Amino acid sequence: MGEKDFWSTETYEAVASFVPHFADTLVQSIEFSPTDRVLDIGCGDGKFTTSFSPVVGYVMGVDSSPAMIEAAKKLDYGGAVTDFRVVDCRLLNKEVDIVNGNWDKVASNAALHWVLRDPTTRVSTLETVFRSLKPGGTFFFEMCGFGNAPEMVTSYIFALVNHGIPIEKAEEMCPWFHPSDDYMKGLLEDIGFQVQKIDLKPKPLKMNPEINGGLEGFMGLLGAPWLDLLDTEEKKKSALKQMCRMLRHGTTKEDGTLPVITPIVLVEHSQGEPSTCASEVYHRAQGRTFSRNKGTRSHRVKDE
Repeated sequence: MGEKDFWSTETYEAVASFVPHFADTLVQSIEFSPTDRVLDIGCGDGKFTTSFSPVVGYVMGVDSSPAMIEAAKKLDYGGAVTDFRVVDCRLLNKEVDIVNGNWDKVASNAALHWVLRDPTTRVSTLETVFRSLKPGGTFFFEMCGFGNAPEMVTSYIFALVNHGIPIEKAEEMCPWFHPSDDYMKGLLEDIGFQVQKIDLKPKPLKMNPEINGGLEGFMGLLGAPWLDLLDTEEKKKSALKQMCRMLRHGTTKEDGTLPVITPIVLVEHSQGEPSTCASEVYHRAQGRTFSRNKGTRSHRVKDE
């Protein structure tokens, strides 16, 4: 039996409609080609995919949630040929027809902190991405990083322990991996990527109105694997209220903004001579000078 699908497309749209826009700036920095083949890892409901699909030739989206994939199949992708499949992204290496070294770009938005949670498949997943790309291909993604809303994690664990779950079990159930920028840079470079840009910076997150679920809806959706440890709906509702009370008291600003920290990462594949470099576009937009080290395949970025 497969893992339980905790995702609801209706709830996601109501309480987390801002998530597909987390990587807007990053996507705008990428130079796409009408012939590009792009693999979107953890594509969810496809909303993020629509941010670049109109300017490429083919997109495949993969996600572990059948509900999300069904929703993704119903969107308009601006003329691009698309294919969406239910895939456990931790085990991409088993999808031989997908990871065939034929992708110009691999993208991911707000998904890898879920996908890379399992330490036994973390490296192999990123290695598979590396092998999936054409020489000179680009891997660009956004994910939550070190320091990401620690109050949220604390509130989940506290509420579960307060409802009789052993603290070890509550800690074990944490569904996310929030790496530091140094860790990710080292891991990616060890695999063979040339890291062009990696940032770890705060990104204030404003909840949708209470009528659309608000904080409780958001916490209930993201914390569904945790709440599933409780055996009655009454306990789940009680724990969720405790979690939200803790967050509202300590982290919510006057305008309802809940702080979240996310890194934006841009990586270019290191095999072969790079094509037009996406990071060059990005860094010029940021007022930086981009230069290539002649005679090598390494790139260097310097602040002006």
